[in-house]
Amino acid sequence: MRALWPTLVLAALLFAGWEAAVWLFEPGDYVLPAPSTVTSEAWRSKGLLFAALARTSLAATLGFLIAALVGISAGALLSLSSFLRRGLYPLATLLQMVPIIAIAPVLVIWCGYGLPTVVAAAAIVAVFPVLANTLDGIRSTDHRLHELFTVLRATRAQRLLRLELPAARPQIITGLRIAAGLAVIGCVVGEFVGSFVSDPPIGTVIQTAMREGRTALVLAAVATSCCAGFALFAAVSLVGHFMLRRWHESGMRS
Repeated sequence: MRALWPTLVLAALLFAGWEAAVWLFEPGDYVLPAPSTVTSEAWRSKGLLFAALARTSLAATLGFLIAALVGISAGALLSLSSFLRRGLYPLATLLQMVPIIAIAPVLVIWCGYGLPTVVAAAAIVAVFPVLANTLDGIRSTDHRLHELFTVLRATRAQRLLRLELPAARPQIITGLRIAAGLAVIGCVVGEFVGSFVSDPPIGTVIQTAMREGRTALVLAAVATSCCAGFALFAAVSLVGHFMLRRWHESGMRS
Protein backbone atom coordinates (compact mmCIF):
# COMPACT_ATOMS: atom_id res chain seq x y z
CA MET A 1 0.00 0.00 0.00
CA ARG A 2 2.87 2.37 0.77
CA ALA A 3 4.10 2.04 -2.82
CA LEU A 4 0.79 3.47 -4.07
CA TRP A 5 1.06 6.73 -2.17
CA PRO A 6 3.13 8.62 -4.80
CA THR A 7 0.65 7.63 -7.51
CA LEU A 8 -2.36 8.59 -5.40
CA VAL A 9 -0.85 11.96 -4.46
CA LEU A 10 0.03 12.82 -8.06
CA ALA A 11 -3.42 11.74 -9.24
CA ALA A 12 -5.08 13.92 -6.58
CA LEU A 13 -2.97 16.91 -7.61
CA LEU A 14 -3.80 16.33 -11.27
CA PHE A 15 -7.54 16.17 -10.65
CA ALA A 16 -7.41 19.19 -8.35
CA GLY A 17 -5.60 21.17 -11.03
CA TRP A 18 -8.10 20.03 -13.64
CA GLU A 19 -11.03 21.06 -11.43
CA ALA A 20 -9.44 24.44 -10.75
CA ALA A 21 -8.73 25.05 -14.45
CA VAL A 22 -12.34 24.32 -15.40
CA TRP A 23 -13.60 26.61 -12.63
CA LEU A 24 -11.20 29.40 -13.67
CA PHE A 25 -11.50 29.31 -17.48
CA GLU A 26 -15.06 27.92 -17.83
CA PRO A 27 -14.56 26.08 -21.14
CA GLY A 28 -18.02 24.49 -20.96
CA ASP A 29 -18.97 20.91 -20.23
CA TYR A 30 -19.06 20.07 -23.95
CA VAL A 31 -15.37 20.98 -24.32
CA LEU A 32 -13.91 19.94 -20.96
CA PRO A 33 -16.12 18.89 -18.05
CA ALA A 34 -14.72 19.03 -14.54
CA PRO A 35 -13.75 15.80 -12.76
CA SER A 36 -16.72 16.27 -10.44
CA THR A 37 -19.04 16.43 -13.46
CA VAL A 38 -17.49 13.29 -14.95
CA THR A 39 -17.86 11.50 -11.62
CA SER A 40 -21.52 12.51 -11.36
CA GLU A 41 -22.18 11.33 -14.90
CA ALA A 42 -20.42 8.04 -14.21
CA TRP A 43 -22.62 7.49 -11.15
CA ARG A 44 -25.81 8.28 -13.07
CA SER A 45 -24.77 5.90 -15.87
CA LYS A 46 -23.24 3.23 -13.64
CA GLY A 47 -25.56 0.50 -14.87
CA LEU A 48 -24.70 1.18 -18.50
CA LEU A 49 -20.97 1.46 -17.77
CA PHE A 50 -20.79 -1.70 -15.66
CA ALA A 51 -22.56 -3.74 -18.34
CA ALA A 52 -20.29 -2.25 -21.02
CA LEU A 53 -17.23 -2.95 -18.88
CA ALA A 54 -18.20 -6.61 -18.54
CA ARG A 55 -18.53 -7.02 -22.32
CA THR A 56 -15.28 -5.20 -23.06
CA SER A 57 -13.39 -7.09 -20.35
CA LEU A 58 -14.55 -10.44 -21.74
CA ALA A 59 -13.47 -9.56 -25.28
CA ALA A 60 -10.14 -8.08 -24.14
CA THR A 61 -9.34 -11.13 -22.02
CA LEU A 62 -10.12 -13.55 -24.84
CA GLY A 63 -8.04 -11.49 -27.27
CA PHE A 64 -5.17 -11.34 -24.80
CA LEU A 65 -5.22 -15.11 -24.22
CA ILE A 66 -5.18 -15.75 -27.97
CA ALA A 67 -2.31 -13.28 -28.40
CA ALA A 68 -0.38 -14.93 -25.57
CA LEU A 69 -0.80 -18.42 -27.03
CA VAL A 70 -0.01 -17.40 -30.60
CA GLY A 71 2.82 -15.04 -29.62
CA ILE A 72 4.69 -17.51 -27.41
CA SER A 73 4.21 -20.36 -29.88
CA ALA A 74 5.29 -18.24 -32.86
CA GLY A 75 8.30 -16.87 -30.99
CA ALA A 76 9.42 -20.38 -30.09
CA LEU A 77 8.89 -21.56 -33.66
CA LEU A 78 10.89 -18.69 -35.16
CA SER A 79 13.74 -19.40 -32.75
CA LEU A 80 14.12 -22.89 -34.23
CA SER A 81 14.94 -21.74 -37.76
CA SER A 82 16.96 -18.77 -38.98
CA PHE A 83 15.20 -19.12 -42.35
CA LEU A 84 11.77 -18.73 -40.76
CA ARG A 85 13.04 -15.91 -38.58
CA ARG A 86 14.40 -13.91 -41.52
CA GLY A 87 11.34 -14.62 -43.62
CA LEU A 88 8.44 -14.29 -41.19
CA TYR A 89 9.60 -11.85 -38.52
CA PRO A 90 9.51 -8.79 -40.83
CA LEU A 91 5.98 -9.80 -41.84
CA ALA A 92 4.99 -10.05 -38.20
CA THR A 93 6.06 -6.44 -37.66
CA LEU A 94 3.24 -5.41 -39.99
CA LEU A 95 0.87 -6.18 -37.13
CA GLN A 96 2.39 -3.18 -35.32
CA MET A 97 2.68 -0.89 -38.32
CA VAL A 98 -0.85 -1.17 -39.74
CA PRO A 99 -3.34 0.85 -37.64
CA ILE A 100 -6.03 -1.45 -36.29
CA ILE A 101 -8.70 1.13 -37.14
CA ALA A 102 -7.76 0.66 -40.81
CA ILE A 103 -8.30 -3.10 -40.84
CA ALA A 104 -11.21 -3.26 -38.38
CA PRO A 105 -13.80 -2.92 -41.21
CA VAL A 106 -12.16 -5.89 -42.95
CA LEU A 107 -12.46 -7.90 -39.73
CA VAL A 108 -16.20 -7.15 -39.76
CA ILE A 109 -16.42 -8.59 -43.28
CA TRP A 110 -14.49 -11.70 -42.25
CA CYS A 111 -15.89 -12.28 -38.76
CA GLY A 112 -19.20 -10.43 -38.74
CA TYR A 113 -20.52 -8.05 -36.12
CA GLY A 114 -20.15 -8.88 -32.45
CA LEU A 115 -17.64 -10.62 -30.23
CA PRO A 116 -15.49 -12.41 -32.89
CA THR A 117 -14.46 -9.14 -34.58
CA VAL A 118 -13.67 -7.42 -31.28
CA VAL A 119 -11.62 -10.39 -30.02
CA ALA A 120 -9.72 -10.55 -33.31
CA ALA A 121 -8.89 -6.84 -33.12
CA ALA A 122 -7.62 -7.22 -29.55
CA ALA A 123 -5.49 -10.26 -30.46
CA ILE A 124 -3.96 -8.61 -33.54
CA VAL A 125 -2.86 -5.55 -31.57
CA ALA A 126 -1.51 -7.57 -28.62
CA VAL A 127 0.30 -10.45 -30.31
CA PHE A 128 3.49 -8.77 -31.55
CA PRO A 129 4.97 -7.72 -28.15
CA VAL A 130 4.55 -11.30 -26.92
CA LEU A 131 6.16 -12.73 -30.04
CA ALA A 132 9.06 -10.26 -30.04
CA ASN A 133 9.84 -10.63 -26.34
CA THR A 134 9.61 -14.42 -26.50
CA LEU A 135 12.00 -14.54 -29.43
CA ASP A 136 14.45 -12.09 -27.84
CA GLY A 137 14.34 -13.96 -24.55
CA ILE A 138 15.06 -17.31 -26.20
CA ARG A 139 17.93 -15.89 -28.24
CA SER A 140 19.41 -14.25 -25.13
CA THR A 141 19.85 -17.54 -23.28
CA ASP A 142 23.28 -17.86 -21.64
CA HIS A 143 25.68 -19.48 -24.14
CA ARG A 144 27.37 -21.38 -21.31
CA LEU A 145 24.11 -23.17 -20.60
CA HIS A 146 23.86 -24.00 -24.30
CA GLU A 147 27.31 -25.54 -24.10
CA LEU A 148 26.23 -27.62 -21.10
CA PHE A 149 23.19 -28.92 -22.99
CA THR A 150 25.45 -29.74 -25.93
CA VAL A 151 27.73 -31.76 -23.66
CA LEU A 152 24.67 -33.57 -22.32
CA ARG A 153 23.57 -34.30 -25.92
CA ALA A 154 20.17 -32.70 -25.48
CA THR A 155 17.83 -32.74 -28.44
CA ARG A 156 16.59 -29.50 -29.97
CA ALA A 157 13.18 -29.97 -28.36
CA GLN A 158 14.76 -30.57 -24.93
CA ARG A 159 16.92 -27.47 -25.35
CA LEU A 160 13.85 -25.37 -26.18
CA LEU A 161 11.52 -26.72 -23.49
CA ARG A 162 13.99 -27.16 -20.63
CA LEU A 163 16.43 -24.32 -21.22
CA GLU A 164 15.37 -21.57 -23.60
CA LEU A 165 11.71 -21.07 -22.68
CA PRO A 166 12.37 -21.17 -18.90
CA ALA A 167 15.28 -18.75 -19.35
CA ALA A 168 13.05 -16.43 -21.39
CA ARG A 169 10.40 -16.11 -18.68
CA PRO A 170 11.28 -12.51 -17.65
CA GLN A 171 11.07 -11.28 -21.24
CA ILE A 172 7.88 -13.25 -21.88
CA ILE A 173 6.21 -11.74 -18.81
CA THR A 174 7.27 -8.27 -19.98
CA GLY A 175 5.69 -8.94 -23.37
CA LEU A 176 2.50 -10.14 -21.70
CA ARG A 177 2.31 -7.00 -19.56
CA ILE A 178 2.57 -4.83 -22.67
CA ALA A 179 0.00 -6.99 -24.46
CA ALA A 180 -2.46 -6.66 -21.57
CA GLY A 181 -2.84 -2.92 -22.14
CA LEU A 182 -2.78 -3.20 -25.92
CA ALA A 183 -5.53 -5.83 -25.87
CA VAL A 184 -7.93 -3.34 -24.28
CA ILE A 185 -6.97 -0.67 -26.83
CA GLY A 186 -7.51 -3.04 -29.74
CA CYS A 187 -10.75 -4.22 -28.19
CA VAL A 188 -12.20 -0.71 -27.91
CA VAL A 189 -11.16 0.13 -31.48
CA GLY A 190 -12.79 -3.07 -32.70
CA GLU A 191 -15.96 -2.09 -30.84
CA PHE A 192 -16.10 1.19 -32.75
CA VAL A 193 -16.97 -0.68 -35.94
CA GLY A 194 -17.91 -4.22 -34.99
CA SER A 195 -20.34 -4.13 -32.05
CA PHE A 196 -24.10 -4.17 -31.75
CA VAL A 197 -25.77 -1.03 -30.42
CA SER A 198 -28.32 -3.13 -28.54
CA ASP A 199 -25.64 -4.55 -26.22
CA PRO A 200 -23.13 -1.68 -26.14
CA PRO A 201 -19.57 -2.29 -24.90
CA ILE A 202 -17.25 0.57 -23.97
CA GLY A 203 -16.37 1.51 -27.55
CA THR A 204 -20.02 1.81 -28.56
CA VAL A 205 -20.83 3.85 -25.45
CA ILE A 206 -18.02 6.26 -26.35
CA GLN A 207 -19.26 6.64 -29.92
CA THR A 208 -22.87 7.16 -28.88
CA ALA A 209 -21.94 9.70 -26.22
CA MET A 210 -19.79 11.61 -28.72
CA ARG A 211 -22.65 11.84 -31.20
CA GLU A 212 -24.93 13.13 -28.43
CA GLY A 213 -22.38 15.69 -27.24
CA ARG A 214 -22.09 14.09 -23.77
CA THR A 215 -18.39 14.68 -23.21
CA ALA A 216 -18.64 13.78 -19.52
CA LEU A 217 -19.99 10.33 -20.42
CA VAL A 218 -17.21 9.93 -23.01
CA LEU A 219 -14.58 10.56 -20.34
CA ALA A 220 -16.38 8.32 -17.87
CA ALA A 221 -16.40 5.51 -20.44
CA VAL A 222 -12.71 6.06 -21.18
CA ALA A 223 -11.95 5.85 -17.46
CA THR A 224 -13.99 2.64 -17.30
CA SER A 225 -11.96 1.13 -20.13
CA CYS A 226 -8.82 2.03 -18.18
CA CYS A 227 -10.16 -0.08 -15.31
CA ALA A 228 -10.29 -3.08 -17.65
CA GLY A 229 -6.71 -2.45 -18.73
CA PHE A 230 -5.47 -2.04 -15.16
CA ALA A 231 -7.23 -5.23 -14.06
CA LEU A 232 -5.75 -7.29 -16.90
CA PHE A 233 -2.29 -5.81 -16.32
CA ALA A 234 -2.55 -6.52 -12.59
CA ALA A 235 -3.55 -10.13 -13.25
CA VAL A 236 -0.57 -10.65 -15.56
CA SER A 237 1.75 -8.97 -13.06
CA LEU A 238 0.49 -11.20 -10.26
CA VAL A 239 1.05 -14.35 -12.31
CA GLY A 240 4.47 -13.04 -13.31
CA HIS A 241 5.35 -12.35 -9.67
CA PHE A 242 4.74 -15.98 -8.72
CA MET A 243 6.49 -17.30 -11.83
CA LEU A 244 9.59 -15.14 -11.35
CA ARG A 245 9.81 -15.12 -7.55
CA ARG A 246 12.14 -18.11 -7.39
CA TRP A 247 14.06 -16.66 -10.36
CA HIS A 248 14.75 -13.42 -8.49
CA GLU A 249 15.54 -15.24 -5.24
CA SER A 250 18.10 -17.44 -6.99
CA GLY A 251 19.61 -14.37 -8.65
CA MET A 252 19.98 -12.62 -5.29
CA ARG A 253 21.66 -15.69 -3.78
CA SER A 254 24.12 -15.88 -6.63
